[in-house]
Amino acid sequence: MPQLQALIFDVDGTLADTERDGHRVAFNQAFAAAGLDWNWSVEQYGELLSVTGGKERIRFYLDQYLPEFKPELPVGVSERDWIAGLHKSKTHYYTSLMQSGDIQLRPGVRRLLTEARAAGLRLAIATTTTPANVTALLQAVLAPDSLDWFEVIAAGDIVPAKKPAPDIYLYALEKMQLDPTQCLAFEDSEAGLRSAAQANLTTVITLNDYTRGQDFTGAALVLDHLGEPELPFELIQGEVQSRYFDLDLAARLI
Repeated sequence: MPQLQALIFDVDGTLADTERDGHRVAFNQAFAAAGLDWNWSVEQYGELLSVTGGKERIRFYLDQYLPEFKPELPVGVSERDWIAGLHKSKTHYYTSLMQSGDIQLRPGVRRLLTEARAAGLRLAIATTTTPANVTALLQAVLAPDSLDWFEVIAAGDIVPAKKPAPDIYLYALEKMQLDPTQCLAFEDSEAGLRSAAQANLTTVITLNDYTRGQDFTGAALVLDHLGEPELPFELIQGEVQSRYFDLDLAARLI
């Protein structure tokens, strides 16, 4: 029988609810700073989240909503470069937002990470967001040294194809030299589940308002959050008697 060796976490929406009041706000701040009159509403951003990756999301927005838009480009600068610069500005605003303290870890995350470290389980991150965003979030809401908690931080453009492609998970597994049967993945979205499933990872979903209506067929469990002893999770899909997610439950899923 496989033995659980590692937990692999998505970031945005999984560790913390960063999308609506973090990334969306930072995108709008970057647009304003660039002199653009774009403003992504809460509802529109939910639609745009179907595209993973910030640069890819901007490209999709232009193609779908502003097909006639052409930025004024300096000589030698491509539209791809312009989008990358806009996204870099967004990352700057996002990291500043993280210092405000308005974004917090989701229920059960800190407890589970602490329990895993105490038990000697290996930890990793597999995300489409940029490394700078991961650093800003972890240091602001988890601990100043929390980057060292994770053996591998697979993030951003480190692989050619983003979720729902399995590349980011395959990269993390390769770096850790682990078989997927030895690991448990944590995600919040259908795209994340598809990514992890294609890497043959057992996956737990903690959904949020943006992902609540998505298809999570194939997930080991679907919960509203990981829960705490005094704040039980809501079981949405799967069979379990626990009130909150702990290492005993994690081991039973493998």
